[in-house]
Amino acid sequence: MALAVERSWPAGAPLEGVALTRYGHGLPTRRIRVVEAGHPIPNDAGELAAREMLAAARALGPEDLLLALLSGGGSALLSLPAEGISMEDLRAVTKELLRSGAPIQDINTVRKHLSAIQGGRLAAATRARVLALIVSDVTGNDPTHVASGPCAPDPTTYADALAVLQRYSIEPSAPVRRRLEEGARGALAETPKPGEALFARVENRVIATAHRSLEAAAGVLEKAGIAPRIVGDAITGEAREVAKGMAAEVRSIRDHGGPIKLPLALISGGECTVTVKSQTGRGGRCAEFLLALGVELAGEKDVWAIAADTDGIDGSEDNAGALLAPDSLARARAHGLDAAKLLEANDSWGFFSSIGDLLVTGPTRTNVSDYRCILVL
Repeated sequence: MALAVERSWPAGAPLEGVALTRYGHGLPTRRIRVVEAGHPIPNDAGELAAREMLAAARALGPEDLLLALLSGGGSALLSLPAEGISMEDLRAVTKELLRSGAPIQDINTVRKHLSAIQGGRLAAATRARVLALIVSDVTGNDPTHVASGPCAPDPTTYADALAVLQRYSIEPSAPVRRRLEEGARGALAETPKPGEALFARVENRVIATAHRSLEAAAGVLEKAGIAPRIVGDAITGEAREVAKGMAAEVRSIRDHGGPIKLPLALISGGECTVTVKSQTGRGGRCAEFLLALGVELAGEKDVWAIAADTDGIDGSEDNAGALLAPDSLARARAHGLDAAKLLEANDSWGFFSSIGDLLVTGPTRTNVSDYRCILVL
């Protein structure tokens, strides 16, 4: 996005800024400085860059324009702990939230109330006009949820953040609990809310969505002679439960397809969650979805599937996702692997790695949620 801005900016017009992305995802730019930092767990590099961004926003005047380029991943990258909260506090609670199976909206409710820059605070810090261009990776495409909404009004509260921690049985550090409790009592200023006057000079514009990516995929499949069916662009829930639902749909097509013409591709988007129970398993939500799908469809012929995160990273591993073939479980058994046991151990990465079916794309430098396709021949 930063590179596109540089290429499109009017010649001779002033332009400066900082682009913050995850390690290994940067591109060479000339006028906008690129900083790489930790994701999905925040680190000091992200904090330093976020602090620099906030200071730059505060220095702008009413005649200036603050252009914010936001996409999924920004919640972890743009980490500037609020007063009294350390980076270690923020890292610890983020880890627990990611392992809990909480949806991204709940995770970001907590993050916003531990941040000095998210939840509308970046927009509130400047006198400039603000234009936020947003690549959405969240259900509903609400700007408040993308990158924890640094330029968007925040309808959630400190009390909501406390309720999230309670719901997922997360015991935060003492500074985190103290801040959220003080905020809930009204001792701390809330995040900027919908209807506040400051948002009269702020525009949040969504420029890319998951559904557009699914439409593009449908076009590719149609050209290949495969009938596409978009079953949803905002599918959420526990990955293995979503897989059960998809498997049931495949069996229904096989058993009661009627006039349905094969080959057929079931396409979906949206981010599932994984409640991590194993301390040793590896893998992200896309690979876990596929492994669960394979277990559910064991013995089913002529069904192939792919699931991948559109940013090229499934969870914290180096793969975008994986591929599932009709013989995947059989090949795994030949390696002495039990698919069901690996699923219970949250080790989907281990399963697909052992049979050579991880999908590794490298950085795509975009993020419009996950992409799943089940091909029924």
